[in-house]
Amino acid sequence: MIHNPEVGSSSLPRATEAIGNDGLFRSLAGMKSLLPALSVLLVACTGPTRPDEEAIRAVMADQEAAWDSGDIPGFMEGYSQDICFVGERGRTCGKAEVTANYLKSYPDKSAMGDLTFSIHEVVPAGASNAWVSGTWLLYRTADTLGGSFSLLWQKEEQGWRILRDHTN
Repeated sequence: MIHNPEVGSSSLPRATEAIGNDGLFRSLAGMKSLLPALSVLLVACTGPTRPDEEAIRAVMADQEAAWDSGDIPGFMEGYSQDICFVGERGRTCGKAEVTANYLKSYPDKSAMGDLTFSIHEVVPAGASNAWVSGTWLLYRTADTLGGSFSLLWQKEEQGWRILRDHTN
């Protein structure tokens, strides 16, 4: 219940009586003019759509293909300039720095092996962000490595890019 000092109580019927039918209808009519703005706001808050999810999955497929062909710069195209990578060795920020780490850790195609991503979910996180989680496997001649990832994606001018990468 609401308290309305004009009627002296917290009774909803008495509070609406204080407004009167004319005032209530005027209030509703005034709210009607807000509907277009509210509609735009609701659409803006819904977050990534199915085509956005498909675009994110396509970027990850392109990353797999670039990795498998030994192309670290091509793999890095999926990252934002403002990427921060968090892994077992700590946190590295900036696309150039993250690229340098990949080049050092994977100096040639045999070290890179064959990469496979399994995406578990794509979760909207606002109008231009999404969280993606999943697992990765790296098949190499000498061994197989694997782990999980959580990626914060951002929709940029050039498309969806990874802004934060937490991989272990």
